[in-house]
This record gives sequence, structure tokens and C-alpha cells, in this order.
Amino acid sequence: MEIGNIAEFLRDKTIFVTGSTGFLGKIFVEKVLRVQPNVKKLFLLVRADDAELTKRRVLTDVIAKELFDALREKLGFGFDAFISEQVNPVAGNIVCENLGIENYDLMKELYKEVYIVVNVAATTNFYERYDVALNINVLGAKHVMEFAKKCTEMKMLLHVPTGLWC
Repeated sequence: MEIGNIAEFLRDKTIFVTGSTGFLGKIFVEKVLRVQPNVKKLFLLVRADDAELTKRRVLTDVIAKELFDALREKLGFGFDAFISEQVNPVAGNIVCENLGIENYDLMKELYKEVYIVVNVAATTNFYERYDVALNINVLGAKHVMEFAKKCTEMKMLLHVPTGLWC
């Protein structure tokens, strides 16, 4: 699929992303927002205890990065409004059932709206304890797949394995 076709495919689609605070996740989020500003919504699953901390993590660990300077420059004063309209932080954790999302209404909305699920959450620490790595890289992927299966509009599940880093 060519870049133009991919950008058109993303138009008016709701995308759910895990691992958005990591290296590849940030790149993915920035690229989507830059090449297809008419994406319907980006839901970013972030490990945090509450909605406020989740929002803060997305703003400081993702949006505030230099990577977003081109988009920030392109949109000028409209950047913050664009981000708050398009980017929706979600508190959760892939190692938990239902991705650790406790807000029932939000979960119903996600099941109804999500068209694309992108899983780039992983531990790439090859010295990680086995149980921790297994929880994140194996059970986490399983939980993401279970979530994706419940999304009634879902057309694509993109999983980026940790083997990419080897």
C-alpha cells in the first residue's frame, strides 16, 4: 500500500494505540497526525493510576517531544486545540484483563468506535525478569488481541513484535 493510500485509509478512522510513550509509539502517533490530520480519534493507552496522570504523561512523554516540532510548526497556534481534539489518553495497562480500563462507558465507546488497533507496547529490556517480560510481551499481546476482537468496527490489528529490536 502506498503512503497516499495509507493516509486515505486512516481518514475518519478511530485508532487505538498501546505503547505510545515508547520509541516506536511516539513515531507512529506523530506520523499519523502529520500525514492524516483528519483521523477521527487516537486513543492512547498509557500506564497511569488515573485520567489526570494519563493526560499529563501523554503531554510530557509524547506530545512535548521534539519529534512533534514539524507538526507544531505546521499548525501554529492551532496545535494545542488539534491535539486535544484528536488525542484521547486512556488509563490502563496491557498486562491486565480488559487492558486495565476501568471506565465502563469508555470501554463501550472503544468497542463501538475503534477501527484500527496498533500494539507497540513491549519491554525491550533483554535483561528483564522472565515473568515481567512474559506478562508484557506475551500476555499483553493476548489482552490486546482480546480487546480487538470485541471492537465491532475493527478492520486491522497491527502488532509490532519485540523481535524487531534484536
